[in-house]
Formats: sequence, C-alpha cells, structure tokens
Amino acid sequence: MSESSDLPLPSARSAPTVPYASYLRVYEPLAAFAEPERTHWADYARRGATPTAQDELRRSLSDLVRVPLVGVPSHESADAFTAVVDGVLLVCPWRTRLRGWLALQELVEWFPRSVLDAALPPGARRRAAEDYERWRERNPDARPWIRTGVWQVPLRWFVLVADEEREHVPGERLRYRTPMVQARRRLARALRTLRDAEGYGVLADGLVEVGSWLEEFHPRSMVELDYAGLLHALPADRLAADRSAGDLAAGIAALRAGDVQGATEVYEELAERWRAVRERLFAN
Repeated sequence: MSESSDLPLPSARSAPTVPYASYLRVYEPLAAFAEPERTHWADYARRGATPTAQDELRRSLSDLVRVPLVGVPSHESADAFTAVVDGVLLVCPWRTRLRGWLALQELVEWFPRSVLDAALPPGARRRAAEDYERWRERNPDARPWIRTGVWQVPLRWFVLVADEEREHVPGERLRYRTPMVQARRRLARALRTLRDAEGYGVLADGLVEVGSWLEEFHPRSMVELDYAGLLHALPADRLAADRSAGDLAAGIAALRAGDVQGATEVYEELAERWRAVRERLFAN
C-alpha cells in the first residue's frame, strides 16, 4: 500500500521508472501467526533466506510482465523480510499481491484516466478489481505489513521513531527501527498535542490512520522506517545531514510547550524539504 503525502499532491503527469520509494514495515514475532503460516516462516528463516528490498522489486516486476497484462501479481508471495531481536525471530511478510491491489486502487485516484489507460488497460484494471473483491470476501481481516512512500518519507512516519534510533551506512542504508510499544506511545503523545493546536489537522488525521494500522499488529512487533530507494535519489551529503525524525520531534515539543512560532518554523522547513524531494517525481 502506498502512502499519500502529508502535503498537497502536484498534478500527476508521469510515474518514475525507478522505485525511489521509502517503506514503513512491521515485523511480528512468530507467535502472531497462526498455523500453518507460523511453521512456514520458521522453516523459511531456518533456511537462511535473506531477501532484500531489491529482490522483492525484481520478483514483483517479473510477475507483472505477462501477456495478457494483469496489473497485479497472479499469486501471493511466500517471501518475507526477517530480523532477530533479543533472540526473537521477527517476520515481515511481503504480501506483494495484496499491496498491488491496494496500490492499484490509489492509482485510480491519483492519475488521469488517459494515463491509466496507457499504462494499464481498463480490462486489466477491471479484472484486478474483481479478483480483489473475491479475495477480500474470503480474507476480510487481511492487512499489509508494508507501506510505501513514493519519492518521499511521509512526515507522519517520523513521529514513530527517534533520532537516536537512526542507522546510516552511506551507500547501503538509512533506517530507523523501534519497538511497537514505543511507536504507539510516541504516536499517541504527538496526536494529543496536534489535536490541541491549529493548522495541523492533516498531520493529525494521518497519524490517526497510521495508528489504526499499527493496532492490528502484535504488541511485541518491531517498526522499521527504511529510506530504501531514496538512497539512490538524494545526494550523499543530504542523506548524511538528514535528521527529519529529530526535527519533527523538536517541532512537536515546541508546540507542546506553547511555542507556536517555533513549531511552525520547524514544521514548515521540514515540509518544504520533503516537498522538494517529492516534486522530483515530475521532473524531466
């Protein structure tokens, strides 16, 4: 499922051919999965499978390059990202097919009909929608473990993490990892502050939606915010200097302390910084 920006979207004219995207992932302990999926993931981890985000992308694209065009992978992925934290195996299933269906719904909202028809014929979209409706009837409680931000990190995601959790290895990764209980606590506290202030309704509404999603997962899960493809879109010095999570936390702290002007300056600078990144989507 892709994420809309916390800022107004510019008019859609084209889509990137390279996935310059960030991801918000939830890794759940094995105990959160019912059988036979629990055994599947235990065996999967035992085999030492360690796919990367690029592996996921390549496999997803290979599923899509079919004739006739399907728009959404024809089968669900049996792969996942895994992590071991304090001796506990955590699993983040890809659920590529579900995310494809959800992303297709959002494309219909974002792009003009002429662009959609050129990229994916109406018949293919109709078949994908019908397949999703049938699948949803059998799986009413299904939800993705991964959310996507195209050409951005949605500002609301930064509320979930702290600057001290930032992991930056130049050229390899920039990510944050935090326990689910911490992510929920930070979100709840920020939401209380934003609801009492004027001018932050969009950010507050986004936090409500993210909070509802997080509530679906095991309390001993881990939340990961990964810059992923943005590492290849932004200059190295820009990434090294980026402290967006700390900046947003400082702005919310200023707002909580009654410093409205200080909070406004921090938020506007942060919003403009990420707007400039997002607008590269529409550059020639």
